[in-house]
Parts: sequence; structure tokens; C-alpha cells
Amino acid sequence: MTTTEQLLSDYLDKDQAATELGICGRTLDRWHVLGEGPPRVTMGRRILYRRSSLTAWLAARERPSLGADTSGRRS
Repeated sequence: MTTTEQLLSDYLDKDQAATELGICGRTLDRWHVLGEGPPRVTMGRRILYRRSSLTAWLAARERPSLGADTSGRRS
């Protein structure tokens, strides 16, 4: 494995990231424009997403379900 391959081994290109998330690449583009998507890095025209950043971004979007039992529940 070359140094470049080692350096980029934790990164996915846009199509790979979209596949991992189960969406299309254009959705990632739209999220980026809206400031809602996962963090990314560009190298020239190449867009890359760090796998760990995708995981952190997904975790940050977790919300409890509306039916979850809370301390302030009504009877």
C-alpha cells in the first residue's frame, strides 16, 4: 500500500459515502449547499468524506422517538 493509499484509507468518495448512507450522491450535494450534510473535504475536484465523520454526523442526528416515555408524561 502506498503512502497516499494509507493516508486516504479512512476516506470515502461521494458515491461511496452515498451508498453507505443509502442515498444518492445528489442528495449529499444538496445537503452541502444547505449546510445540513456531513462534513467533507475537497482535494481539487475530488470530494471525500471521512468514515468516522459520517458515523459522528449520524449519531448527532439521533432523536428519541415521539412515543418514548419521558418524565413529563401526561396521563
